[in-house]
Amino acid sequence: MAVNVETLDKLERKITLELPLEAIQKEVDARLKRLQRQVRMDGFRPGKVPLSVVAQRYGASVHYEVVSDQVGQAFADAVAEAQLRVAGQPRITEKEPATQGMLAFEAVFEVYPEVKLGDLSALELEKVEAAVDEAAVERTLEILRKQRRTFTPRAEGEPAQDGDRVTIDFEGKIDGEPFAGGKASDFRFVLGEGQMLAEFENAVRGMKVGESKTFPLAFPQDYPGREVAGKTADFLVTVKKIEQQHLPEVNEAFVKSLGIEAGTEEALREDIRRNLERELKFRLQARNKVTALEALAQAAELDLPKAAVEAEIDRLIESARQDLKQRGIQNAEQAPMPREVFQEQAERRVRLGLVVAELIKTHDLRATEEQVDAHIRELAASYEQPEEVVRWYKSSPERLGEIRAIVLENNVADFIFSKAKVTSKALTFAELMGA
Repeated sequence: MAVNVETLDKLERKITLELPLEAIQKEVDARLKRLQRQVRMDGFRPGKVPLSVVAQRYGASVHYEVVSDQVGQAFADAVAEAQLRVAGQPRITEKEPATQGMLAFEAVFEVYPEVKLGDLSALELEKVEAAVDEAAVERTLEILRKQRRTFTPRAEGEPAQDGDRVTIDFEGKIDGEPFAGGKASDFRFVLGEGQMLAEFENAVRGMKVGESKTFPLAFPQDYPGREVAGKTADFLVTVKKIEQQHLPEVNEAFVKSLGIEAGTEEALREDIRRNLERELKFRLQARNKVTALEALAQAAELDLPKAAVEAEIDRLIESARQDLKQRGIQNAEQAPMPREVFQEQAERRVRLGLVVAELIKTHDLRATEEQVDAHIRELAASYEQPEEVVRWYKSSPERLGEIRAIVLENNVADFIFSKAKVTSKALTFAELMGA
């Protein structure tokens, strides 16, 4: 039977569905009879409740279930026959039937758009390149040493300097009034490592044990604590202890403590370099992938289905609430989440998803099992027991699916770069990782 599809808007369609009342009642009767064999009621033995009693109690809900099921099936059959790709859930409402003995419904829904891909050869893309230099290896080695450093008290009367661990009491006030988080006792931090605001560290630097100081501190406008952002506080600080740091020597014991059996500095530096090169590769892929996919999306022509955008907004809001929960924010479920805040991001995601899907279909791009396996092994290589990590990924269809999606996106980006006009931009390791 031909399906009459009415176009309401660019992507909005309407279909009228009709269901025979006789078929609906037949299915209702069949379900009530099955229910009769299972239902339990006071005064009746199991399976012996009269059908009329079952119908009186459950008839309305069973009728609703049958109509819902049959309307859903009729809608699925209709869009399949009309070869429509439905975006989001349809809005189905009952209407007056055109034929006696029928129930009629209108289904209003959106379809996925036709996507016109842009000319990839006309795209002008900048591809970032970088390499692991000796400075990056040296910085990483220093980080490893700092992770295993020790501290001993400074000699009496020696002032605090960068690298020292200081223990202090402090109290801050704004306009003479204390504020949340502005007071602490026996607070410990390492000078010169950016753990505190620069003005705070500058005030403590050079102080001695037992010394107190009052100084002003201007909180930045973008400071995470909203109640103090952009305001100036007066802090009273008292130094209680100053300890100087001692970095371990890069010797055989130190190297072996990091899992490098050779025990040499050369072997340690080579291991650091390999890990940094893996990290660099992933960072380059991620950054260049964003460049390629954004250019692809901007060059394409399509209309966005509103239902898909609304569904994406729902996902973004749920993700934001989960993030608040993980941060320990109370009443995260009730936190205000204006939908318009997520509108632009949702539209960008939907657009990109539709365009990438079209490119994959048009050029038959795919992630091979060899590529997926290689990516997993590359991720696992930085762990102490890589084979266990490989098994962990491969034991879960969900985790495997995530890896397959990443590999496919990488293939898409490589394909775009292979067709576009590309210029290279060299960055240092520090510039790339800092970005």
